[in-house]
Amino acid sequence: MYEPETLKPPSLLLTLSEAPRALAERASLCGQLYWLRRMPQGDGHPVMIIPGFVGDDSGNQPLIDYLEALGYKATGWNLGRNLGHGLLDPEILIDRVNSLFNATGQPVSLVGHSLGGVYAREIAKLWSHEVRQVITLGSPFGEGRSAASHATKLYRAISPHRGDDDDAEWAAAPPVPTTSVYSRYDGIINWKVSLQADGHAETENIEIYGSHTGMTVNPVVWYLLADRLAQPLGNWRPFERKGFGHFIYPTPVWQATDSLEMTGQAVG
Repeated sequence: MYEPETLKPPSLLLTLSEAPRALAERASLCGQLYWLRRMPQGDGHPVMIIPGFVGDDSGNQPLIDYLEALGYKATGWNLGRNLGHGLLDPEILIDRVNSLFNATGQPVSLVGHSLGGVYAREIAKLWSHEVRQVITLGSPFGEGRSAASHATKLYRAISPHRGDDDDAEWAAAPPVPTTSVYSRYDGIINWKVSLQADGHAETENIEIYGSHTGMTVNPVVWYLLADRLAQPLGNWRPFERKGFGHFIYPTPVWQATDSLEMTGQAVG
């Protein structure tokens, strides 16, 4: 699909424009709420939103409120600021998933932004019987990600193990329905490390127009999340770019990639 050793971080122009683009995405929500609130109502199953690196639940509160309004039992991860997985015992997140499952009697959908999506994928591998699906937003789980991110130096400075991770292990798809959302205009990570290759029949990659930091306040992402979460349990289907969706969601650049075609990846 790509040569990991050739990956580089996004251009400086994309990186410097991250903040204003994220603000514009959040501002655009106001004009889209009328339509977003008319998305299919949820079935009450629990949804946990996991923040990205150095993020916390407060930044995801608008999304949490939106999913609650649709009828889901939406919640943050309730673990403060995300300072890297080297400072987090994975059993704590497993306990959170287990508590939500026991409280509702339904498996949990995990939505993770950036590094939070990596957590979501790994928890689904360890505790798949209580996870309904995983949706990642700009998550760097692919091989070569350390060289492909502008956040690597900060992550290594904070992480107890200097951010040295097993690329191959993170790249493997969880054994549950898995959606990876990415943007070629991501200014923090190279979008190629957010592509799920060598997946299974219930994995998909969906491209959006948007920034990295603004993904959780991007109305296009909210529409996508509402669509993915509304699927009946056990009846997962790949996302379809219908009607105006052909303009809102770009044709995936990876659809002609042999490695993805061979694994039955959805092209939307």
